[in-house]
Amino acid sequence: MFKKIHYATLILAIGGLQLIVMGLYFVFMRPALLPEDFNYMGSTRQNIEHIIPGLLNWTQKVFWVMGGYIFTTGTLIVFISFTSFQDRIKGVFIILLFAGISSIGLMTVVNFLIGSDFKWLLMIFTLTWAIALTLYKLHKLFTSFTNKIII
Repeated sequence: MFKKIHYATLILAIGGLQLIVMGLYFVFMRPALLPEDFNYMGSTRQNIEHIIPGLLNWTQKVFWVMGGYIFTTGTLIVFISFTSFQDRIKGVFIILLFAGISSIGLMTVVNFLIGSDFKWLLMIFTLTWAIALTLYKLHKLFTSFTNKIII
């Protein structure tokens, strides 16, 4: 009737939903440059607009594209969490490990390097991913162990 959904599946799906929301933020709400961006560059909005007049317009479009990719990644992660990940298809763990490292993991590292105001929020998103993968492995380890002691 209903299939039992593992905690790892739900947590990974939450990680995917976090990416979906982040992608929507980048497309619809994120300004071309944040106050922290100007601080990092050691400049002001007025200075940037004067020296490079098209930069803010161009950057906004870059974030639309980036947001689309983040949204798409989140959508795929939600789907994978309830299919291949839930069904424990061979290779899914390593693919999701690399996907997490190269997406939200890399974004988090860079945000720590630049001292972003969002670094801790991104760390939470990365931890969601890590917890899901850890629970996945623990479930496998636990079932392997219990299968050996059952008579």
